[in-house]
Amino acid sequence: MPGLKFRVLLDSDKNEEVFRDVLISDASDFETFYHAIMKSFDFKGDQMASFYVSNEDWDKGHEISLLDMSYDDDSIDSPATVMKNAVIKDFLDEPDQRFILVYDFMKMWIFLIELIGYDRNEPESPEMLLAIGNAPGEASREALDEDLLHESESVSTDDEEDDFGFDEFDDDYSDDDLSDYNEYEY
Repeated sequence: MPGLKFRVLLDSDKNEEVFRDVLISDASDFETFYHAIMKSFDFKGDQMASFYVSNEDWDKGHEISLLDMSYDDDSIDSPATVMKNAVIKDFLDEPDQRFILVYDFMKMWIFLIELIGYDRNEPESPEMLLAIGNAPGEASREALDEDLLHESESVSTDDEEDDFGFDEFDDDYSDDDLSDYNEYEY
């Protein structure tokens, strides 16, 4: 099984499918795979990224990061798996093995990757076999913090805010319910 064919689907807000089929050697490392994916979607590849081993439900499993971010932390049970040290064939547990690639943790580009076949010929370098759909520009997505900021600006505020900025809410109590309350009686 020297050649592995992966389908790489870009998770997007648009209603069109955008994916690339990539052929790569099973002896290649994840860093090579990462750069092949970035090149196939015309992304720079200059941001932090991590692969996650996944299952048929697309749940995130073991992380394979671009850089070792553990900083010799003794509280971590196992050493970090880094892309340049992780060989693809060592992470193939299923015939249709899935991975998730998260690129640029501020903009959260997500690529869903599935092993779709094998090739007898081992490619010398990764090859893009098929390109469907136009990839959005890497800069077309706003950072998550900006999205949240714009979202919070659009929330309307009522004139019923108290001194601490909290909106009043209906709790089925009225001020009359507490009119007989005297804190010194107790």
